Amino acid sequence: MGLLDQLSGMAGGGGGGIGGALQDLLGGSQGGLDGLLAKFNQAGLGDLMSQWISTGPNPGISAGQLQQVLGSGQLQDLAARFGLPLDQLLGGLTQALPQTVDGMTPSGAIPAAGSGPNLTDLLGGLFGKG
Repeated sequence: MGLLDQLSGMAGGGGGGIGGALQDLLGGSQGGLDGLLAKFNQAGLGDLMSQWISTGPNPGISAGQLQQVLGSGQLQDLAARFGLPLDQLLGGLTQALPQTVDGMTPSGAIPAAGSGPNLTDLLGGLFGKG
Protein backbone atom coordinates (compact mmCIF):
# COMPACT_ATOMS: atom_id res chain seq x y z
CA MET A 1 0.00 0.00 0.00
CA GLY A 2 1.43 3.37 -1.05
CA LEU A 3 1.71 6.44 1.13
CA LEU A 4 -1.08 8.25 -0.69
CA ASP A 5 -3.31 5.22 -0.15
CA GLN A 6 -2.56 5.45 3.55
CA LEU A 7 -3.23 9.20 3.54
CA SER A 8 -6.46 8.57 1.68
CA GLY A 9 -7.68 6.58 4.65
CA MET A 10 -6.92 9.56 6.87
CA ALA A 11 -8.44 12.05 4.46
CA GLY A 12 -12.03 11.45 5.46
CA GLY A 13 -13.35 12.11 1.98
CA GLY A 14 -11.43 15.37 1.63
CA GLY A 15 -13.46 17.10 4.36
CA GLY A 16 -11.58 15.71 7.33
CA GLY A 17 -8.24 14.23 8.24
CA ILE A 18 -5.23 15.31 6.20
CA GLY A 19 -7.44 16.45 3.32
CA GLY A 20 -9.38 18.73 5.64
CA ALA A 21 -6.18 20.11 7.15
CA LEU A 22 -4.86 20.84 3.65
CA GLN A 23 -8.11 22.58 2.75
CA ASP A 24 -7.80 24.66 5.90
CA LEU A 25 -4.18 25.63 5.17
CA LEU A 26 -4.69 26.35 1.48
CA GLY A 27 -8.24 27.67 1.50
CA GLY A 28 -9.20 31.29 1.26
CA SER A 29 -9.83 31.63 5.00
CA GLN A 30 -6.08 31.32 5.64
CA GLY A 31 -5.06 33.54 2.74
CA GLY A 32 -4.70 30.68 0.25
CA LEU A 33 -1.36 30.03 -1.39
CA ASP A 34 -0.31 33.65 -0.96
CA GLY A 35 -0.93 33.48 2.78
CA LEU A 36 0.95 30.20 3.12
CA LEU A 37 3.85 31.56 1.06
CA ALA A 38 4.00 34.58 3.38
CA LYS A 39 4.29 32.23 6.38
CA PHE A 40 7.07 30.29 4.63
CA ASN A 41 8.86 33.57 3.87
CA GLN A 42 8.54 34.73 7.50
CA ALA A 43 10.07 31.43 8.64
CA GLY A 44 12.94 31.79 6.17
CA LEU A 45 11.69 28.89 4.04
CA GLY A 46 10.12 30.79 1.15
CA ASP A 47 12.57 29.25 -1.31
CA LEU A 48 11.33 25.78 -0.39
CA MET A 49 7.70 26.58 -1.17
CA SER A 50 8.76 28.48 -4.30
CA GLN A 51 10.25 25.23 -5.58
CA TRP A 52 6.85 23.52 -5.15
CA ILE A 53 5.21 26.36 -7.09
CA SER A 54 7.77 26.23 -9.90
CA THR A 55 7.62 23.58 -12.60
CA GLY A 56 10.76 21.81 -11.31
CA PRO A 57 11.17 19.06 -8.73
CA ASN A 58 9.38 19.28 -5.38
CA PRO A 59 11.76 18.86 -2.46
CA GLY A 60 10.32 17.50 0.75
CA ILE A 61 9.69 19.31 3.99
CA SER A 62 10.49 17.95 7.41
CA ALA A 63 8.15 17.95 10.38
CA GLY A 64 10.48 20.43 12.10
CA GLN A 65 10.36 22.80 9.14
CA LEU A 66 6.58 22.58 9.03
CA GLN A 67 6.41 23.38 12.75
CA GLN A 68 8.73 26.34 12.11
CA VAL A 69 6.36 27.67 9.44
CA LEU A 70 2.99 27.04 11.08
CA GLY A 71 3.84 27.07 14.76
CA SER A 72 2.89 24.48 17.32
CA GLY A 73 -0.37 26.22 18.20
CA GLN A 74 -1.79 26.11 14.68
CA LEU A 75 -0.68 22.52 14.20
CA GLN A 76 -2.27 21.42 17.47
CA ASP A 77 -5.48 23.26 16.52
CA LEU A 78 -5.52 21.46 13.15
CA ALA A 79 -4.87 18.09 14.78
CA ALA A 80 -7.71 18.62 17.25
CA ARG A 81 -10.11 19.96 14.60
CA PHE A 82 -9.55 17.00 12.29
CA GLY A 83 -9.25 14.32 14.97
CA LEU A 84 -5.65 13.32 14.30
CA PRO A 85 -2.70 12.78 16.59
CA LEU A 86 -0.15 15.55 16.03
CA ASP A 87 2.53 13.18 14.71
CA GLN A 88 0.07 11.70 12.19
CA LEU A 89 -0.97 15.19 11.04
CA LEU A 90 2.67 16.23 10.62
CA GLY A 91 3.52 13.04 8.74
CA GLY A 92 0.58 13.45 6.39
CA LEU A 93 1.17 17.14 5.75
CA THR A 94 4.89 16.71 5.09
CA GLN A 95 4.02 14.13 2.42
CA ALA A 96 0.97 15.80 0.86
CA LEU A 97 1.70 19.54 1.06
CA PRO A 98 4.44 19.69 -1.63
CA GLN A 99 2.29 17.69 -4.08
CA THR A 100 -0.81 19.72 -3.34
CA VAL A 101 0.91 23.08 -3.79
CA ASP A 102 2.50 21.78 -7.00
CA GLY A 103 -0.90 20.65 -8.27
CA MET A 104 -2.44 24.04 -7.48
CA THR A 105 0.27 25.83 -9.49
CA PRO A 106 0.51 23.92 -12.79
CA SER A 107 1.86 26.95 -14.68
CA GLY A 108 4.67 27.52 -12.17
CA ALA A 109 2.99 30.55 -10.58
CA ILE A 110 0.26 31.17 -8.02
CA PRO A 111 -2.96 31.56 -10.03
CA ALA A 112 -5.20 34.59 -9.60
CA ALA A 113 -8.05 34.13 -7.12
CA GLY A 114 -10.84 32.09 -8.65
CA SER A 115 -8.67 30.62 -11.39
CA GLY A 116 -6.47 27.57 -11.43
CA PRO A 117 -7.32 24.08 -10.22
CA ASN A 118 -10.14 23.62 -7.74
CA LEU A 119 -8.64 22.64 -4.38
CA THR A 120 -11.46 20.23 -3.54
CA ASP A 121 -11.12 18.45 -6.89
CA LEU A 122 -7.32 18.37 -6.55
CA LEU A 123 -7.53 16.82 -3.08
CA GLY A 124 -10.14 14.35 -4.29
CA GLY A 125 -7.72 13.25 -6.99
CA LEU A 126 -4.76 13.19 -4.62
CA PHE A 127 -6.63 11.04 -2.14
CA GLY A 128 -8.36 8.87 -4.75
CA LYS A 129 -11.80 10.35 -4.18
CA GLY A 130 -12.19 12.25 -7.46
